[in-house]
Amino acid sequence: MSTATDPQPQTPQQQPQQPLRPPQPATDPLLMLCLVIVGVLVLAGAGYLCVAHPSLTGPIETVAAVAGVLVAAVAVAVAVRRR
Repeated sequence: MSTATDPQPQTPQQQPQQPLRPPQPATDPLLMLCLVIVGVLVLAGAGYLCVAHPSLTGPIETVAAVAGVLVAAVAVAVAVRRR
């Protein structure tokens, strides 16, 4: 009895590579709209307080500076997490 030999070496079948993570869903437009509306209202309220009560301008500027740094830190953390 003779056995047939295959001249080509057998290699495992190559499967298409799957992404490591499933694709991230797109940001919900309604959520973005709500965030923009809240941001505009907060800025409008702070502007009104600065105009109507000039003595509050200093504390509002301080809080706005700290809030800006915190927002930037959160944005960087979210951007790094989504990669």
